[in-house]
This record gives sequence, C-alpha cells and structure tokens, in this order.
Amino acid sequence: MKKIILYITASIDGRIAQSGGGMDWLTGFPNPEKTDYGYHNMLSKVDTVIMGGRTYREILNMDVIWPYNQQTTYVVSHHNWGEKENIRFITENVIETISELRNREGKDIWLVGGGELVSMLLATDLIDQMQIIYASVVLGKGIPLFPEQPNESRWKLNSYKASDSGILAVDYIKT
Repeated sequence: MKKIILYITASIDGRIAQSGGGMDWLTGFPNPEKTDYGYHNMLSKVDTVIMGGRTYREILNMDVIWPYNQQTTYVVSHHNWGEKENIRFITENVIETISELRNREGKDIWLVGGGELVSMLLATDLIDQMQIIYASVVLGKGIPLFPEQPNESRWKLNSYKASDSGILAVDYIKT
C-alpha cells in the first residue's frame, strides 16, 4: 500500500495561502544554503500527486511549466477542466477514489494541499506522514492548514531541521 504524504509549507500561524488563495508570500524567503527542504527527495519517492482545485489554479497562475510531469496528478474539484496528459480530475467519490489510488502498486502519493482537502483526508485517516515546512512569517489572515478539523489525531515527531533562513522543516508520522 502506498503512503499518502502531506508535504506543504505553512506560515508560523498555520496559514498555507493568503486570503484570496495567493501563494506569492512563499517566494520572499532568503535561501543562502540553497536547500530545497527535502522537496526533491520527497518528489523522487512519489508517482502520484493529489491537490485541490484552488491549488491547481494557483499553480497555473504562476506562469511556470507544469512541475509534475513525472507523476500523475489528480485534482480534487467541483469542476472538471478536461484530462490532460498526466492530469486527472476527481469530481465525485473523492475518498473512495483516493483510497483506491492508495491501494495501487507503486511509489507513494504526495498530498500538495489545500486545507479543505487536507482536513478531509485527515478526518478519514488517509494521511500517513506530514512534512511541514514552517516559514518565519505570520500571515494573520488566509487559508489555514487544518480548517475546521473535526477529529483529533496523534502524530509522532520523526525529525526536524532548522535553517539559518528561518525555515523549520518538521516531519511527523502517524502513531
């Protein structure tokens, strides 16, 4: 069975995007160590990417080449924009479809975000590992990492690493 790994950047007040969904706050951090905070290592271990529709739209708005060409991406959304090469849309039976993806053979699954999708998968006990990269900024308002989480869940601290740029990378595994 594949693991579902949440790898995401959050502000120290637990926000993953600005109020309108914007993520440009992520580009303002110095990185003198030229580290990727485990991103490439994590990406090499997954063959499937899952994200919410708002996250998908924000990536498209960044005017970059699609960054996940080596993985199959599933976008959870109320709208199907039409399948493209390795991009699929989940518009119904979200939990059942993601559970089925998890039971397939292959590499692990990266849960990109957003907050509603993270909460949905936490509530159904589908997330196995959380790698949260905390950026040293307080956004104040914005989209929370765990909006309206209905259930308590317990996690074991697997590792952590602080960088001189103010980034704290924390890795949790399900207990």
